[in-house]
Amino acid sequence: MRDLSAGPRVLLRRLRELMAEPLEPQERLDQIVRQIASNMVAEVCSVYVLRSDGVLELYATEGLNREAVHLSQLKMGQGLVGTIAASAQPLNLSDAQAHPAFAYLPETGEEIYHSFLGVPILRTGRALGVLVVQNKASRTYRDDEVEALETTAMVMAEMVASGDLKKITRPGLELDLSRPVSIDGASFGEGIGLGYVVLHEPRIVVTNLLNEDSEHELQRLAEALGSLRISIDDMLSRRDVSMEGEHRAVLETYRMFAHDRGWVRKLEEAIRNGLTAEAAVERVQSETKARMMRLTDPYLRERMHDFDDLANRLLRQLTGYGAKMSAKDFPDDAIIVARAMGAAELLDYPRQNVRGLVLEDGAVTSHVVIVARAMGVPIVGQAAGVVALAENGDAIIIDGDDGKVHLRPVQDLQNAYGDKVRFRARRQAQFRALRDVETKTQDGLPISLQMNAGLLVDLPHLPESGAAGIGLFRTELQFMIASTMPKMEEQEAFYRQVLKQAGGKPVTFRTLDIGGDKVVPYFRATEEENPALGWRAIRLSLDRPGLLRTQLRAMLRAAAGNELKLMLPMVTEVSELRDVRALLQKEIERQSKLGEQLPRKLQFGAMLEVPALLWQLDELMAEVDFVSVGSNDLFQFSMAVDRGNARVSDRFDVLGKPFLRILRDIARAGLRNETPVTLCGEMAGKPLCAMALFGIGFRAVSMSPISIGPVKAMLLQLDAGKLAEQLNAALDDHADVTASLRPMLTEFAAKNGIPV
Repeated sequence: MRDLSAGPRVLLRRLRELMAEPLEPQERLDQIVRQIASNMVAEVCSVYVLRSDGVLELYATEGLNREAVHLSQLKMGQGLVGTIAASAQPLNLSDAQAHPAFAYLPETGEEIYHSFLGVPILRTGRALGVLVVQNKASRTYRDDEVEALETTAMVMAEMVASGDLKKITRPGLELDLSRPVSIDGASFGEGIGLGYVVLHEPRIVVTNLLNEDSEHELQRLAEALGSLRISIDDMLSRRDVSMEGEHRAVLETYRMFAHDRGWVRKLEEAIRNGLTAEAAVERVQSETKARMMRLTDPYLRERMHDFDDLANRLLRQLTGYGAKMSAKDFPDDAIIVARAMGAAELLDYPRQNVRGLVLEDGAVTSHVVIVARAMGVPIVGQAAGVVALAENGDAIIIDGDDGKVHLRPVQDLQNAYGDKVRFRARRQAQFRALRDVETKTQDGLPISLQMNAGLLVDLPHLPESGAAGIGLFRTELQFMIASTMPKMEEQEAFYRQVLKQAGGKPVTFRTLDIGGDKVVPYFRATEEENPALGWRAIRLSLDRPGLLRTQLRAMLRAAAGNELKLMLPMVTEVSELRDVRALLQKEIERQSKLGEQLPRKLQFGAMLEVPALLWQLDELMAEVDFVSVGSNDLFQFSMAVDRGNARVSDRFDVLGKPFLRILRDIARAGLRNETPVTLCGEMAGKPLCAMALFGIGFRAVSMSPISIGPVKAMLLQLDAGKLAEQLNAALDDHADVTASLRPMLTEFAAKNGIPV
């Protein structure tokens, strides 16, 4: 073979011309393989494209039997071509037929060729096909020839990804890039969403692949790498980055990759072979990702995500790309797909168009999940690999009930989910018809159904749902979506707006519940091994009285002349209530001295989430005007179950005897002390669980707005007295060690025609 020092550049220039010519897809492919064969002085050049059924089909060839095109096929992992696609690694063989993976395809006539070089056609780490050159003479291809073919394969990847080859794909078949994919994740928010993918960080599509001046591109790469390294060093030197912990470990990994000479050398080689700086980054990123995706070590696989993030940062540096999808291109039914994102970033999207959220990372307690649930959209988390598999505009179904994501679903699946969504819509219409019906059980017990909220965007749900009021307003969400600490005036304006939009219905404001897993970016908490049981909520507020007094002052001023209901989160001892009441009294006295109007009525309450309060129930009830049970944390702490840990989160049942007995004790304590008790956790929004709550004595619950209709439909058919008799008997039966009462409750509902 002749010297190829200028070969790649000449070949890439000719390929660029071919891509621009007005040719039919098959003709363009035929000319491309002819051009590659000529440039590399190869007697054979063939392109195999991966179909959605896992078969690699011969799409074009120069040198093999032309009649084999679209007929010759190899399964993934079969033969040399299938091995390359499965491993995402090139094969360079001097005697192909001696390789154990060689598979003879008689229709191709390739038995006379001995030397073989095949490279995967990669995009975002995924193999889309294989590019092969062959010669009769037995020889090993040089490194620069391998490099040239790999660079050419990158151009081929964009041709496959463009969808141009669909025109020559046989009817009934699909290419792998458009194949349906189902991913099992975790349910973070119930509901069904049908729509189209909007990638939170859109994949940067490099359109300028071929360079005109290698030295200029090398200089661009050096400058971008320099800027990237400086930005990482700057992040590491900031005071809000601790000297240890996960955040610092990730940044240290970034710095290691950014200074890695092997990575930089590969980028420089790709540029010298004719690619632009950004195309070189994309190519090396895709090859590295393809190798790392096959690793089994979880630590190394996590480093793949770090490398991927770093490469994307470098791509953005080189392309100047940073903009999200424009408003005019934003679909009416968008499903946001992201590795991870902040709560404020979600609110940047047109809320009325967002139909769901899919996350690769995150936990059920993360900020963005809390906000998305407040928005009432279905959420699936822990959806591994979804970002790499999805493209902007792909059809997608998100099943928040089962924690599944269906990318590019087949028509039958779309039809099935379409029916499911229409059924839900009909049920919601039925629930809306119940909005003005008096909320009483069959035997005449009045029940107060309230809604949870935390943002102004939640307030329109209040009249729509028919809720009696807002039983839990999470004030921390305002802090979590802000980039700086909200000033007192901003808080006051916010709370005043909430009360105004509530239209006279009661609003129960919970004071700041930050700390633990709710760390706001501008308030640096200390690292804790077990933050859920650490410095958070009322503990943090009492240690930072200025923070608490500012919030109390804002609430008092916002509620001037109206009723103010406020409650404290994560109370552990009754003495904490007295400490806060003393601070509240100081703010009331201050407001009086300044001649400012006070609320006409003030109610002071507490969240019951910590089991220690179970042994202070009467003292608690005497100290407050009302109690609200936070069933999520109370269950977590009572049963020693981490809600974010999938291995144990479903191990124990909220309808088990131990937890229902705890809740019944609380309801009875409220009754004997004449203190109103509400339950405002997830449990309240599930009809079967709500039915149990009414059976053990609760008369007020607060839930997400979308749950109010189903719960109301249930209670209108419920004879609470009849249920209480059976349920209390089961709870008092110490001989029966059955843990969960779910089967008994389900049977009761079925026998009495109660929709749950």
